[in-house]
Amino acid sequence: MTSHLNGSGAAPILALRGVNKSFGPIDVLHDINLEVKAGEVLCLLGDNGAGKSTLIRILSGVHQPTTGRIEMDGAEVSFPTPRAAQEAGISTVHQFGGTFPLMSIGRSFFVGVEPTKGWGPFKRYDRRKANTIAVKAVQDMGITRITDGDRLVGGLSGGERQSLAIARAVHFGARVLILDEPTAALGVKQATHVLRIVNEAKRRGLAVVFITHQVMHAMAVGDHFAVLIRGAVAADFKKGEKTREEITDLMAGGASMASLEAEIEGYMATHDGHPPPPAE
Repeated sequence: MTSHLNGSGAAPILALRGVNKSFGPIDVLHDINLEVKAGEVLCLLGDNGAGKSTLIRILSGVHQPTTGRIEMDGAEVSFPTPRAAQEAGISTVHQFGGTFPLMSIGRSFFVGVEPTKGWGPFKRYDRRKANTIAVKAVQDMGITRITDGDRLVGGLSGGERQSLAIARAVHFGARVLILDEPTAALGVKQATHVLRIVNEAKRRGLAVVFITHQVMHAMAVGDHFAVLIRGAVAADFKKGEKTREEITDLMAGGASMASLEAEIEGYMATHDGHPPPPAE
C-alpha cells in the first residue's frame, strides 16, 4: 500500500518502496510503502510498538532495510550511517528535542559546526555571532519568546526545546524533517506552539514526517496519514477522509507489537548493540 501524497505530479522527496526489516528471526516491518513531497506533512500514526521507532531509525540511517529500497528525488539511496542521512538533507528531531540542557541556546544551535573568529592558533568560538544567528533563526520560525542566545537550554519549556531543534534543522538546510513524537508529554499550549512550528516548516517547503500516537495533533497539521499496526501500513488516507473516531479505532489494533520491540531493545542492550541472531 503506497501513501501517495497529494495529487500533483511532483516526485516525492523521500519514498520507501517495499521496505522490510528483520532482526534475526524477528520481523519488525513488513512491506512499507510511503512517500512524502515538498511542503507536505505525512503523519505516521500508531500506538507504542507499532513499528514507528524502527521506521524512524531506518529513515535516519541508524538501521538499514533488510529488503526494499529508499528513494530520494526518485533515485535509490542508502544511508549506512546517521551522518549519511543528515548529509542527504534528512534531519531527525527526537522526542525531547535532542538538545543539551547545560549549553546555551547559541552553543546548542551550532553544536559541531560552531562559528569561529580569528585564525590559526588564535581561532576561537564566536559567541556573539552564534547567539545572533540562533536567536534570529528561532524568531523567524515564530518562537518570539527566545531573545537571549546565552540562556541555558535547560531553562526552556519542552515545547521551546522542540521548536529550537526544528529551527536548527531548517536553518542547516534540511529537506526532510522527521519528528518523533514532538508533542508527547507537552501541555495543550506548548503542543499548539510546536504544531505552529511544524506548519511553518511545511510552509517553507520541507517534507515533514510527523510520527505520533496523538490523533488530534496529527489532524491539526497532516496532509496525509498512514496508520502502522504490528509493523505494517494498515491504512493510508488523505486529510478529511476519516474522522478522529475512525482513526482511533484503526490504531487500537497495535498493542502486541510493543512487547516485540521491547524484546529486541532488551536483547541489544545486553549484547553490545547486536540484534538477535538469525533463526537456525
